Amino acid sequence: MAKRDYYEVLGVERSAATDEIKKAYRKLALKYHPDKNPGDHEAEEKFKEATEAYEVLRDREKRERYDQFGHTGMGGAGGAGGFDFSGGFDLNDALRAFMRDFGMGGGGFDFFGGSRGGGRRRGGARMRGRDLQIHLKLTLAEVSREIVKKIKVTRMVPCRECGGSGAAKGSERKTCPTCQGHGEIRQASRSLFGTFVNVSTCSTCGGEGTIVADPCARCSGDGRVKGTSSVEVKIPAGVSTGNYITLAGQGDSAPRGGMPGDLIIVIEEIEDEIFERHGFDILIDLPITFSQLALGDKVEIPTLEGKAALKIPAGTHSHKIFRLKGKGIPRLHGHGRGDQLVRLIAWTPQNISSEEKEVFENLDKKLKNDLPPAGRKVYTS
Repeated sequence: MAKRDYYEVLGVERSAATDEIKKAYRKLALKYHPDKNPGDHEAEEKFKEATEAYEVLRDREKRERYDQFGHTGMGGAGGAGGFDFSGGFDLNDALRAFMRDFGMGGGGFDFFGGSRGGGRRRGGARMRGRDLQIHLKLTLAEVSREIVKKIKVTRMVPCRECGGSGAAKGSERKTCPTCQGHGEIRQASRSLFGTFVNVSTCSTCGGEGTIVADPCARCSGDGRVKGTSSVEVKIPAGVSTGNYITLAGQGDSAPRGGMPGDLIIVIEEIEDEIFERHGFDILIDLPITFSQLALGDKVEIPTLEGKAALKIPAGTHSHKIFRLKGKGIPRLHGHGRGDQLVRLIAWTPQNISSEEKEVFENLDKKLKNDLPPAGRKVYTS
């Protein structure tokens, strides 16, 4: 089943401010929270849907990516709270996000006094590795076609010695004696308004639910070491500076066997020496003589795909712009191509001989009589 638009889910406009998004989500979350709708599967799904939408739209980078690429741009991209949408946004993730902003986060309270633990599973919180960001420089020729780039990445990878567990060979991770494997400490208190549950991350195990009694000597119990490897990334035609591509699971590995982060490839376009880019159109200035403008000519110009012929009609003014349809950059997502614009610039010679000077002087006397008066529009586009 296709996902609904996140803005539609929360019932807000695409221009909505962060506070408006937060307010709309809180209203829906309180309405459909599982503790208020026990056993109601439909309410649970709506709660998850609203929370997933909130996790994307509350975060500036995630929201920009969603606005540009839609749901496809969120594949494998962890949310602001460390959630992975590629593998499904489950109820525990949704509960954890809700309690982070409206209850738990930093010693807050569970509004409903339920036993769900704010979304943490028994056995500890699901850890996630850090997202990495790489800036990839591309030429105009490269962004004008689909290419595959091989990138060398230095990142944290699972330790081979312990298999990523962090424990020395022959030993195992043990249940945290402080939280008994829950990864959190919960303290209930009663008041006139009902039961409140204060939830905090276990300081002994850091929320994992287990501890390493005998740490691996190679990784010091972290379960990771630094490594370098090559990653291939497919760059679609038409990208520009600021676009980015997310490679799910290609970031840092998480401590002790958790979910890896993502690798985010940020595009930086190198300024071209010949062409000037304007969206998906490209512009080139073509120096030309006065004689060619006055008499007309057929010239050869460079394009992204080689040479092309351009016919200049007689009587053309300097700065006239010609448009070559479909000779620009392919539009992102494959909806045709932009155009190539050719701007004619009358070139004034810097050094002329006495003979050439005489020719120009004679011509000047004739042409001055044909000049239009000052103040009128001379050039026509």
